Amino acid sequence: MQKIMILANNSGGLYNFRRQLMQALLDEGIRIDAYTPFSSRVDEMKEMGIHLMETPMDRRGMNPIHDLKLFRLYRHEMKKQQPDYVITYTIKPDIYGGLAARLRHIPYALNITGAGTAFQKDGLLKNMVRILFRTAAKKAKVVFFENKSDRQLFVDEKIVNEKQTVVLHGAGVDLEYFSRMDYPKTEEPFIFLFVGRVMKEKGADELFAAMRKLKVEKCKCKLVIVGFMEEDYREIIEQGEKEGWLEFAGFDPEVRPYIQKAHCAVLPSYHEGMSNTNLECAACGRPLITSDIPGCREAMIDGETGLLCQPKDAESLYNTMKTMITLSAEERERMGKAGRKHMEKEFDKKAVVEETIQHIKQ
Repeated sequence: MQKIMILANNSGGLYNFRRQLMQALLDEGIRIDAYTPFSSRVDEMKEMGIHLMETPMDRRGMNPIHDLKLFRLYRHEMKKQQPDYVITYTIKPDIYGGLAARLRHIPYALNITGAGTAFQKDGLLKNMVRILFRTAAKKAKVVFFENKSDRQLFVDEKIVNEKQTVVLHGAGVDLEYFSRMDYPKTEEPFIFLFVGRVMKEKGADELFAAMRKLKVEKCKCKLVIVGFMEEDYREIIEQGEKEGWLEFAGFDPEVRPYIQKAHCAVLPSYHEGMSNTNLECAACGRPLITSDIPGCREAMIDGETGLLCQPKDAESLYNTMKTMITLSAEERERMGKAGRKHMEKEFDKKAVVEETIQHIKQ
């Protein structure tokens, strides 16, 4: 039996965004060993027949001792399990899993799900990450990217050879699970939906500033947040809830009920590989407000399926949100329907899975 080892940084994300790929591989009689920190969806993956091993990982830290332990664990498990192929997702599995597979002479594929903050500023961190990525990617059979800009960055930085690379339409979106929903009949309050971790890089500061300005102007609107929050934002979230302009739902793996009630999804992120939140909300027929950056702009057609705002610009976000509120319900519903068609044309997960498997088999 052929065996594939998958390395990721979060069990919930692995299940939510790669479930169909893993199922397609299982259907071909391939054994899957998945190594990831456990957060959620563990039982569901076990029921699928995936062999899971909980893998401790400091996802954001730069402690070399912790990272060396991760690298050694990957090397040990590859020697023990003798996989036929290794697939990695996100920065640390890409780097340390890629290095381990290269040293073990096992064919492997890296998935760059976003360049991340390390590439935003010049300096020691960027140089170190660039060197590690270049070493890890050198012998990769394929390096997948979720947008063309990230691919070009890695080519320009001489991290990868362009011939190694393939740009996918992100992870795609399950068009059956995220089916188009009727647009809300009730107009007040106007509900903006933010799905994701409340953190600076997701545009939380600009989003809260824009909402406060809208409320000062007596706009009948509310911001609903679904996701974890960084501790720095607890006070402003609690204050927003007291003032009535914010509803914090916390993390919920089932986001469709929130999408159904929303008039518009908003994600003013600083950087993305490909925002799954945007894809899911668009597939459900909701207009988008999102940053004019790679990984966000691809999910929409500005003026047709939603509106773009400038990243790191609270005034631009405020103006864009106000414009969306002033549109008629018919105009917003039309945007949502166009967004759904855009997802069907460009981001069908079935097509993404087929393309991924095709390149892995080459």
